[in-house]
Amino acid sequence: MELKRGISFRKIFTIIYIVSFLAYAAFSFVPADGTAYTIDGGLIIPSIGLTSGVTKLELHDHKLDTPDSIVGSYSQNTNKTFLIGHSSTIFKNLYQVKIGETITYNNTDYTITSMEIFKKSDIDMKDVLKAEEKDTLVIMTCAGEVMNETDATHRLIVTAIRN
Repeated sequence: MELKRGISFRKIFTIIYIVSFLAYAAFSFVPADGTAYTIDGGLIIPSIGLTSGVTKLELHDHKLDTPDSIVGSYSQNTNKTFLIGHSSTIFKNLYQVKIGETITYNNTDYTITSMEIFKKSDIDMKDVLKAEEKDTLVIMTCAGEVMNETDATHRLIVTAIRN
């Protein structure tokens, strides 16, 4: 849908997002849970109404601590960024995305190429994090039966390739 002056709603949404992001990018974000996060980027998934800051994560004892209310990112190899968040908060509607949709990460568009659910025990994180030839996002959140407040039996993994 186009406005009379030829500016698409997507462009307007992107401009609003960028202005909002720049307004708080230099500061730490403190959500309701009181945890302070440094915002290092942004993720937009229009089809599910998701706009979130992204904070970089570091491994601690071979684990990543998932942020409570924003997206966390981790990268150890070329052209691969791993994004995580809780299915009860930030990624509660991630299961509704579709293959072929465009999402935006750090002002770069990516197209969703796959969406799969795996048993938690069947996931090989070395494979998930391996280097790729093209810029690739891997978004992961819990799925399946809830085992406790912060875990579930399965994982939803959405993969997107840079346009």
